Amino acid sequence: MSAQMSPLLSVGAVTVQFDGVTAISDVSFDVNQGELLGLIGPNGAGKTTMLRVITGVVRQTSGSVRLEGRSLEGLPTHLRIRRGLALSQQIVRPFRDMSVIDNVALAAGADKTVSPVKALLHTGRERELKIGRDLLSRLGIERHADESPQIQPMGILKRLELARALALAPKLLLLDEPLAGLNSKEARLLADTITEINRSGTTVVMIEHNLGEVLRICHRLVVLDNGEKIAEGEPEAVMNNATVRAAYLGSGAAAATQATAGDQHAEA
Repeated sequence: MSAQMSPLLSVGAVTVQFDGVTAISDVSFDVNQGELLGLIGPNGAGKTTMLRVITGVVRQTSGSVRLEGRSLEGLPTHLRIRRGLALSQQIVRPFRDMSVIDNVALAAGADKTVSPVKALLHTGRERELKIGRDLLSRLGIERHADESPQIQPMGILKRLELARALALAPKLLLLDEPLAGLNSKEARLLADTITEINRSGTTVVMIEHNLGEVLRICHRLVVLDNGEKIAEGEPEAVMNNATVRAAYLGSGAAAATQATAGDQHAEA
């Protein structure tokens, strides 16, 4: 395989154990440049733990994580971010004593904090504020730029969290339940925004329980259940997989669904 065809992210046989309890067991998958990949599964499947392994918050017991072919082994989270990762978290925690625009500008200026000397040599914020305003405009919340995050509804805060992640100019954007807490209209609009971000060149891995939107926007799915990968592939094929249906619905419900589908097919 040529360098151009190599995956952007490669997760290889990752296992995570906590006090003898296996949270993730021998999970492998790749993320290709330009993909919008859905990492899905029922509650407790190990999805968030996997994101924490990728970002370095949790250290795997065994296995490997590689970004652009380079191992991330032993790197703390801030150095993985400098390598090209960014995470938009499910629970939004902006700096509430800063304005919306200042939250994004702070993230945009992360490269200035590589060393104290570099920080001293860069005192202006014009570049970061421009990046911030451009991102807020792109995400449709520029009118809230000078307001406090404390007065913003969840829909605005979710977009602010996404803007802060994008301000890092990531090669790979990791989204942990970006649609959680939103009504159906807000969720659809934010899913459309995520699609636009992906089409503009940012590779995305998204954990999400809103299966309707996952199936609508994701190119490919990886499904975890009880810490194991149970399926991978195109969304429609994955969601028609009996093992995946059993994981989400229970074996009895999945069997009934399959039987009904079979009856309808026979009638047709």
